[in-house]
Amino acid sequence: MRYKVILEYDGTKFEGWQSQPSGKGVQDIVEKALAAFNPETPRTAVAGRTDAGVHALGQVISVDIARELTPNKLCDAMNAHMRYQPVVAIKAEIVDEKFSARFNAKKRYYRYVVLNRRMPPALLENRVWHLPQKLGMAAMENAAVQLVGPHDFTSFRSSVCQAKNPVRTLSEFTITARDDQIWFECSARAFLHHQVRNMVGTLVEIGRGRRPPDDIPRIIAARDRAEAGITAPPGGLYFVGVDY
Repeated sequence: MRYKVILEYDGTKFEGWQSQPSGKGVQDIVEKALAAFNPETPRTAVAGRTDAGVHALGQVISVDIARELTPNKLCDAMNAHMRYQPVVAIKAEIVDEKFSARFNAKKRYYRYVVLNRRMPPALLENRVWHLPQKLGMAAMENAAVQLVGPHDFTSFRSSVCQAKNPVRTLSEFTITARDDQIWFECSARAFLHHQVRNMVGTLVEIGRGRRPPDDIPRIIAARDRAEAGITAPPGGLYFVGVDY
C-alpha cells in the first residue's frame, strides 16, 4: 500500500531532511522508524528537502508499506519508533500507487518568523530570528509585492543551488505583524535553494532602512547573489504545507 504521511518536526538538531552519513537527517529517523515494522527499509519521497535547522509543520512524504495498516495505526507505529526524536507523524492516508509527494505537488508553502522585540526569546530559541531593531512594515510589504510572479531568482539562490532553471513563479508573499512577531509567508510550485531565506534577509534589510523598498527590481535584474541581502538564519523557517 502507498501512503501519504504528514510530518511535523523541529529541525534544530538535524542536518536537514536528506539522509546523512552521520544519520542526522530527518529522513534517516523516519525511514529507520518505518523499517522497524517492515521486512525491507521503505524509501520515502518528500515534498520539500528542508535544510539544516529548518522546521516543518506539514512536511509530506509518500511511502510504500509492505503491511496493510489503517492510517492511524501507521502514524502510531511510526511515532512509537520516533518517540525520542522531535519528529511526529500527525496524519496519514492511503493513496494511489502513482502518487508522489514530490512530483505531484502543485504548490508549497513556507513561513518565516521574526521575533521583533528588544528582549531575546526564552521559549522560541532556534525557532525565530530575533531582531531587536524595529522593522518598517510598510517598506517590507511594498518590496515583497515586487517578488510575486515569474522571475529569474538567481540573485536569491544559493551559490551551490543545483537547479538548472533559476526561474520560479512566486504565487504570493505576505508579511503580517502578530504581536511581537512578524510572519513572512510565501508560496510557489517550487523554490530554489535558500530562496526563501535570501528573500527574507533582503526584506529585513529594507525594513531596517538599509535598502530602498524599490530595490527589488534592480536586484532581480542583476542576476547576482552579491546584490541581494543576507541569508536569514534557518531557525525561523518553517515548511508549512503542500497543495496537490
